[in-house]
Amino acid sequence: MDTGVIILIVVVVLILIALLVLLPRMRAKAQEQKARRELESRRENVATENREHATVRSREADRSEQKAAQAQQEAERERAEARRLEGEADMHEKGLADDQLIEDHERDRFEPVAGTGGGADRDNDGVEDRGEQGRGRGRGDNLAVAGDEGTRGGEGAAAESPEYREGRHDEAKRRKS
Repeated sequence: MDTGVIILIVVVVLILIALLVLLPRMRAKAQEQKARRELESRRENVATENREHATVRSREADRSEQKAAQAQQEAERERAEARRLEGEADMHEKGLADDQLIEDHERDRFEPVAGTGGGADRDNDGVEDRGEQGRGRGRGDNLAVAGDEGTRGGEGAAAESPEYREGRHDEAKRRKS
């Protein structure tokens, strides 16, 4: 045999031994790569599913918050209504809202017990307020108070001066006589 053939046989044997040794390593590496790709694919799928669930939950939470805000507003409205009704109840209890209970045609009948309208002189000007209603004075018509320039009554600070009150009393006396 020729040395060339012997060298060729030795080289082929070495290549076969190298393949036998390296082949399992290459297979293991290929399986590792395949497992890595599969794991990454699973991770992406689970991450996508979790994001979708998170988006759905976030929307549900937003809806729940909106409903809670609406419920809070409704509760505040109910509390305000309850406070208003409680205030009305207190006013009725104290007799401060009798005018809401008594019709106009019943005022004379209830005047002695309710103190509404009738012969009352609430602004202490010497004239019953009932008589002033025809002249734009009396119930619901406010006197001007000091510092209230430009309000009804127009006199501003003069409305509270002693001279003004004295003049009003003099006028009232003249009307009575």
